Amino acid sequence: MAELIPIPLPVLLKRAFLEYRREAKLFDLPAARIFRGIEGIDFAVESNGHRAATPLGPAAGPHTQLAQNIALSWLAGARIIELKTVQVLDELKISRPCIDVTGVGYNVEWSQELRLEQSAREYATAAMLIAILQHSGLLGAPLPEPAIFDMSVGYNLEGLRSPRVRQWIAAMKDASAIVDELRGGLGGEFRRFRDLPFPARLSDTVTLSTFHGCPAGEIEGIVTYLLEEMGLHVCVKMNPTLLGQAEVEHLLHDVLGYREIQLSPPAFANDLQFDEALHLIPLLDRKARACGRQLSVKFSNTLVVRNHRSFFSDELMYMSGAPLHVLTLNLLGKFRARLGHPVPVSFSAGLDANNVASVVAMNLVPVTTCTDLLRPGGYARLPRYLERLAGRMRDLGLARIPDYVLRAKGNAGAAIEQVFAGLGEPVPASLREWAAQPPQPLDRVCAALPVPGLEQKLVDAAGLLNTPLVVAEATAHPRYTYERNQAVPRKIGSKLWLYDCIACDKCVPVCPNDANFVYETTQAGDVAYDNVELTPAGAGRIPGGVIPARKAHQFANYADACNECGHCDNFCPEDGGPYLEKPRFFGSLESWRRDARGNGFYMEFEGGRRTIRGAFGGGSYVLTLDGGRARFSDGAVEVEIETATGAVLDWTPREAARTVDLRPYVELKLLLEAAGGAGRVHYANVTGFEEATVDG
Repeated sequence: MAELIPIPLPVLLKRAFLEYRREAKLFDLPAARIFRGIEGIDFAVESNGHRAATPLGPAAGPHTQLAQNIALSWLAGARIIELKTVQVLDELKISRPCIDVTGVGYNVEWSQELRLEQSAREYATAAMLIAILQHSGLLGAPLPEPAIFDMSVGYNLEGLRSPRVRQWIAAMKDASAIVDELRGGLGGEFRRFRDLPFPARLSDTVTLSTFHGCPAGEIEGIVTYLLEEMGLHVCVKMNPTLLGQAEVEHLLHDVLGYREIQLSPPAFANDLQFDEALHLIPLLDRKARACGRQLSVKFSNTLVVRNHRSFFSDELMYMSGAPLHVLTLNLLGKFRARLGHPVPVSFSAGLDANNVASVVAMNLVPVTTCTDLLRPGGYARLPRYLERLAGRMRDLGLARIPDYVLRAKGNAGAAIEQVFAGLGEPVPASLREWAAQPPQPLDRVCAALPVPGLEQKLVDAAGLLNTPLVVAEATAHPRYTYERNQAVPRKIGSKLWLYDCIACDKCVPVCPNDANFVYETTQAGDVAYDNVELTPAGAGRIPGGVIPARKAHQFANYADACNECGHCDNFCPEDGGPYLEKPRFFGSLESWRRDARGNGFYMEFEGGRRTIRGAFGGGSYVLTLDGGRARFSDGAVEVEIETATGAVLDWTPREAARTVDLRPYVELKLLLEAAGGAGRVHYANVTGFEEATVDG
């Protein structure tokens, strides 16, 4: 497996600036899908004392472990980024493939795949990349607002107390040393960004993932440690097993019809129990308040189920998507009905553009998504969430999230009555008037009334009242049933290979790491070639063959950003998997030598000279193009060729007669001239461009 290798900040910047100016895209996200706000709508929310310009973000997962992923989420409208979970065991051997969202979402990957030290550096890189994109002038105006980073950790107290994890958390709270090192690496055209006020405090909030049988006492110990010793706001992520096996089976099998999904009884026996959670959360909330921090809860983690499919090799897998949405809403409804204690809640389970407005109506911050972003369109699906939410707000004549929560489900009057009944005071006429027809934003009405924290009390009350309505609507909605989610992408029976495919482009946006890319060739069509026979007396042509590469539009994979999750294969109509069959380009000679195997390429650019190394077809080859000449080596002989005519000019060694198969030469030349040319901008060729033109 090719392990993830973070892309250096200068390379990310050079690609961003070149691609945006030349192709009106950023990391393959079209400029038209960059979220710049919606006129007349204020999506701002409060999260752990921070203002976030939208309540939306990616969940901890494949979209939040590399800098370009995080930047893509931010560009598309995410303003609260839940970083991928880290733990002390940071050299996991994860089965491949590991992501399958052809219908219902399943995966077998869970923790960050980078080392702890790499993760801290990568998150600092992401923060600096975002800051430079904001301040460079590249994006014009209006500029996207900054993002809040939320750490995610697991899974036991011993691991979190270990020196390396403590150092990682400390680095996230104060990344000055990392930022200064990265700042010093901004040279040449990017030197002018060195003095930007990059954030050193990457995060002061953390979400605890309670997977893998984390008991109540362990959760209490971890949260206490994070609150008191590490000085963090803490969110406790709840598992859907809290509903109980009988209720989960009823919802999955009887209500939604997913009878093929079989549960794992040990997960229900070993995880936190519902009554334990009802006792634990108020206790932890009091501890948080005592040290000036905030406690919140998140619904929910994925659901552990038995593997009934052939895509993974593991016995168990983790379910997400449509059925998890209904399970999680029912758990949230049950929890809120029983808790009797106000605590901030965030949400992640099957969120998409069609249900985001209902979820936000329950006063949940943030609302995060993962499975939906793995479907065709990828990150470009995110702006639609906010467009749909804005449409619902406009339908109600509202411009702010707090106002929307109160009025979204018709519970404004009831929430106002409830709050003032608790205060033992009559409802002010101004609020009665607002409930009937808002003459002005709620915050202005509340500001005129001498009740501390009134707006938040009203929003909290309305969110609670809205919850059972949203739960009932989703549970009864056919869009979450097996019947609506059983279809999988169609395969057409043909096999992928190095060149032509049906060019559906689906493999590019569905990759969370932006590892698949398009390149263009000007030599579309069958490419005929001769082989050569070398003797001490000279070189002669002999019949060769034909390489069928009939399309100008070609696809490749950037191996350093590919973890071989197999996800692009889910949506590719052809067999074989783009990440395996298409040319795999590496970002360094070191990574190429380590992981190229039977399909790997590495390009180097030095002035006008271009070199490509390739491991394919059972051999390893090197080709250098310099002016009108090429030097090609198959490991046994090095041949100098005139590129215009194909004539062999020289070769070494000359001692023995031999026949040289020039098919590898032609294939390398095709790749170097096309993927290494100045057409499309991507990670594999960006270092070959002279300048990125950073002036804003």
